[in-house]
Amino acid sequence: MPKPRSKRRRYQPPPRPKPKPSPAWYGYVVMAPIAVGFLVIVINYIGVLWETSNAALWAGIGAMLLGFILATRWR
Repeated sequence: MPKPRSKRRRYQPPPRPKPKPSPAWYGYVVMAPIAVGFLVIVINYIGVLWETSNAALWAGIGAMLLGFILATRWR
């Protein structure tokens, strides 16, 4: 007598392989743009190296954004 549908085993695909962990130096690559962006913004507001400008502010924000994007890829 055939088994009822509730008793049959359903197909389960094989599990996905785990992604490889990031290299040890990747943390420094993530933190460098965040730190550089922070320094650019602080130096921009202090006005030590150059006149304050929106371009420097956007460059600092862009560098920090790059660091955060890299951080999402860290395993």
